[in-house]
Amino acid sequence: MNYNKSPATIKQQLDILKSRGCIIDNEEYAVKCLTNINYYRIAHYFAPFLEEKGKYFDNTRFEDIMKIYDFDRTLRRLILSFLEEIEIYLRAVISNYHAIKYGATGYLNASSFDNHHNHKAFLGSIERMIELNEKEGLVMHHNKKYGGVMPLWAIVELFSFGNIAYFYADMKQPDKKELAAAHFGMNFRVVEDRLMCLTDMRNICAHYNRLYDNTFEKPIKDGGDFDFPPDNTLKSYLRAAKSLYPDKAKWDGEFITSLEMLIRKYDMQDKMKAYGF
Repeated sequence: MNYNKSPATIKQQLDILKSRGCIIDNEEYAVKCLTNINYYRIAHYFAPFLEEKGKYFDNTRFEDIMKIYDFDRTLRRLILSFLEEIEIYLRAVISNYHAIKYGATGYLNASSFDNHHNHKAFLGSIERMIELNEKEGLVMHHNKKYGGVMPLWAIVELFSFGNIAYFYADMKQPDKKELAAAHFGMNFRVVEDRLMCLTDMRNICAHYNRLYDNTFEKPIKDGGDFDFPPDNTLKSYLRAAKSLYPDKAKWDGEFITSLEMLIRKYDMQDKMKAYGF
């Protein structure tokens, strides 16, 4: 199949934006942005401002779109820094619970998981994790001293957010209930759902995808802990993140304060509806 679109120079990219009604007050700044950032990425931020195909809303300014772009970029970094703490907390509480109940290497036995667990696929993913991290100190240590056998509290340090979410989902139902009640005060199905949703948010942020005027695939499951109807907007996902964050006072004092400062810095007060607020 032949692809018939030709690449465009920076000047041609500017001309395309202008032809669609974009106002460019500072052409030098626009050239710098288009030189440093792929046109296709920038165009993705213009998408919410399309009135019709090939035409932007009146008074759509390049500088305003780039302000949204910079806010979105900084917001992703802020979210990732707090998701990191959730991820590390989950590694600790889940591995500690499972290892105490089933033993240091109990995760290698299918009997320590629910019946729907695909143990062959799980062991394959563990093997790939070890291979990809063979130069890491903890892997080298266990290869040298224990013949490659790693306890759960060590192997879990190689887990991604998604690995943790699936590990929890595959635990036995009584175990999930006990762990959810002890650490989150929620129904285990709600915890399971939110782990999957936060995995999606984490991946979107980590791959620098647009949050502005975008929704996630799944709405957040209502656990009775929201003071508004949960949906699939960033607002709901951040509220779900708070429900799994280990220090609620720190969330209110640091995350919310940082978010408010960010909104003010980029003058986004009247644009937060695009994030569900």
